[in-house]
Amino acid sequence: MKKTYITTAIPYVNGTPHIGHAMDYCLADVCARYHAMIGDEVRMQAGVDEHGGKIFQKAADLGIPVEEYVAENTQKFKDFIYKLGVHYTDFVRTTDAMHEKGCQEIWKKLENHIYKAKYEGWYCTGCERFITEKEYEENNGVCPDHQKPYERLEEENYYLRIADFKDRINQAIESGEMVILPEFRKKEILKLLADSPDVSISRPKEQLTWGVSVPDDDTQVMYVWIDALANYITVLGYPEKDILDWWPAEAQFVGKDILRFHAIIWPAMLMGLGLPLPKNLVSHGMVLANGQKMSKSIGNVVDPMEAIEKHGLDAFRYYFLRHIDTFADSDFTWEKFDNAYNNELANDLGNLVQRLATLAKKNNITINDELKFELPHEYTELMDNFEYSKAFDYVWAKVQDINRKIDEEKPWSLAKNGEIEKLNTCMIGLIDELLNANNMLKPFIPDTCKKIEKVFADPIMPPEVPLFPKQ
Repeated sequence: MKKTYITTAIPYVNGTPHIGHAMDYCLADVCARYHAMIGDEVRMQAGVDEHGGKIFQKAADLGIPVEEYVAENTQKFKDFIYKLGVHYTDFVRTTDAMHEKGCQEIWKKLENHIYKAKYEGWYCTGCERFITEKEYEENNGVCPDHQKPYERLEEENYYLRIADFKDRINQAIESGEMVILPEFRKKEILKLLADSPDVSISRPKEQLTWGVSVPDDDTQVMYVWIDALANYITVLGYPEKDILDWWPAEAQFVGKDILRFHAIIWPAMLMGLGLPLPKNLVSHGMVLANGQKMSKSIGNVVDPMEAIEKHGLDAFRYYFLRHIDTFADSDFTWEKFDNAYNNELANDLGNLVQRLATLAKKNNITINDELKFELPHEYTELMDNFEYSKAFDYVWAKVQDINRKIDEEKPWSLAKNGEIEKLNTCMIGLIDELLNANNMLKPFIPDTCKKIEKVFADPIMPPEVPLFPKQ
């Protein structure tokens, strides 16, 4: 048994949870369940980023105290995570006293790499970061993620000297000390790293009051990166506790839009603190709607709660963990979702369970109590490499193979002809294969897997209602 720590990116609470958040949580949950299944002791972090100008302004626009606003929205994220069937062990709010104190101690430990300077440049309010001239020109002065023009700002801020760590970060990425997935993102990060400027880590209090105060400077507030990125270790108790039993993280799950911060600024912070880097940075793509980026202005945003309500939680997890590629941008349409539910979940798995259980009960088949679950090398290799959509495909092929075997071996004909020994061998073999596949599906669709185990417990009881009633 080893200790395994898994993290999710902490979202801003200036809006409601969306599909991108669901991907973060579900992928991390698969990872956590898999490691628990193979015997690891697992801790999984989740949390929310409650600081920043956007949040403060949103609360002001609504005319409510910012503390009340963040508390309400934080609860929405907790409820959302629960509805996804995701279980975390640690939850952090960046307004937690322990986190704020930890951030200030981290700042002090990084002081040799921090300096104060005036800066004039382009700033994106949505991204809450300064933009290089090169990015400004490439994007024609408009943020591609928020579709808003960049602002010209002049401020005196504190900066983290990224230049102190560039060579070491480059070496860590190239050597595999910190693995960036998928592989093609690694090349993107190395290119960004080469051009990466020092990063602003504070804002003047006259511009931003809602945040963690900079130690020994009452004119400045910590900016998003030190505050937000530090959550992964403050939630473990750093710096008051020795966290090396759990750190470095086995995997940190992030969207591709924030990978650069986790692959450049975060390693710089960790190096400055003398802590090891995360083992794997797992970056997932975007969920598209009919091939287009989801946008409120276009009106094509998919509400994850609506998808869950339509076909149930495990149908949601099935589609978004199998048909949405773990690493690449993938498409969602309601038609594809319905087809996956009816033609795959209902037909391939639901109908298979019903047929086998009904045949077994009708013919008094006794289950093999000594069945030992085996995890094939092909499956564990995919899971260990975070290729979750491919691992799901691998197991689903097993489910489809069992369906083919039923049609080929025709156990109902064996029963009709009185070939009892052949029938028992056939049925026990098919059920064993199903339960082995079911075991491999547990990280993905856990509730369904529990139901299938219950169906094939002693005595076998076919489900009164199909696992996935066709709609």
